[in-house]
Amino acid sequence: MVPDKKIVEDVSGWLRLYDDGSVDRTWTGPPEVKFMADSVPPHDQYIDGVATRDVIADPNSGLRLRIYLPEKTPEEETAKLPLLLHFHGGGFCISQADWFLYYAFYTRFARQARAIIVSVYLRRAPEHRLPAAADDAFSALLWLSSQAKSCTEPWLEGADFNRVFLIGDSSGGNLVQETAVRAGKEDLRPLRVAGAIPIQPGFVRPERSRSEMEQPETPFLTLEMLDKFIALALPVGSTKEHPMTCPMGPAAPPLEELKLPPMLLCLADKDKLLETEMEFYEAMKKANKEIEIVMSCGMSHIFYLNKIAVDKTLLSLFLFLVSPPEPSDLTGGVALDAEISHRHSLSLLGGRGSTVRKGIAGVGGRCEEGGRWGFWAVRKGVDGYDLGEWGLVAAGEGGSL
Repeated sequence: MVPDKKIVEDVSGWLRLYDDGSVDRTWTGPPEVKFMADSVPPHDQYIDGVATRDVIADPNSGLRLRIYLPEKTPEEETAKLPLLLHFHGGGFCISQADWFLYYAFYTRFARQARAIIVSVYLRRAPEHRLPAAADDAFSALLWLSSQAKSCTEPWLEGADFNRVFLIGDSSGGNLVQETAVRAGKEDLRPLRVAGAIPIQPGFVRPERSRSEMEQPETPFLTLEMLDKFIALALPVGSTKEHPMTCPMGPAAPPLEELKLPPMLLCLADKDKLLETEMEFYEAMKKANKEIEIVMSCGMSHIFYLNKIAVDKTLLSLFLFLVSPPEPSDLTGGVALDAEISHRHSLSLLGGRGSTVRKGIAGVGGRCEEGGRWGFWAVRKGVDGYDLGEWGLVAAGEGGSL
């Protein structure tokens, strides 16, 4: 009789590791959260203006990608669209590119921002510890570089490989930084990494930060999840100061020596990781790197289920795609200064050109800490960018969300 296998690690309803090395990722937490992890199959036909396809980028490694392709209008038929390379989150241990929360966010983004999105099916720990996911992320970028030279994927024929952006949430934000670092050491031409967008990246220190201790836990981030996922994902014997989890730490290459693209850092003021994320921001500024912040006030880790936070982030991403800053040129944008409890100067990057500036309206409010929040809305019909369907709701000056 074969004895029952035993659980050796159980992580907050998300993952169970057994003594035989097998892993069960069946969701056992609150049922109201389960839908976001449901798999959405690809569809070649356009649904609400977007089609999706899964492709094998590398038959040898099995690297898979999901492509989101917006349906072009007759006026756009010859236009080239910006391309986003997306890395999903999940503490390097859970999540998939076909999860509903990503499908809902990126189909909407592809449709409204007129962008092609390529999302990577990353290998996951503990079966595949880091740097496996980072290798997958960079392999996907190299594949895009090969497509830029000689396109064999029909769904990418309309991509502007001179406007490729890296984007990722949570641990995917870590992969944005790591991929940007690797890209800076390679000649990817004719592909150009025009910008990088880490969303609430999972940057940590060995010591507990104030935000880790003070901010409330959610089903999407607890201290147990943070510690256990990192322990399962990092190379054996590594600490939280590994360059992939602490890119501003002593074990990482000095930021001032790296060639990095302009960066838009998307944060939330109730995120347990906020303090170390802000430490990364300050380190980037000190290293004279181009970086700006979008702050979602009142939000915690993983904003995908909150309409206002999603609306605001999509708008900011749209503006970044329309007119990302060139190196040493962040002075011509349209910005809203803000202030939160850390008293850092924040801004929403609004691009450099008059085309973008004409379509912007600012709305101000107040964070719980006493600082100001704000977001920018692109007016419907301005210069062809029709984002009126977003229907943003804002409090009046001095109000709160």
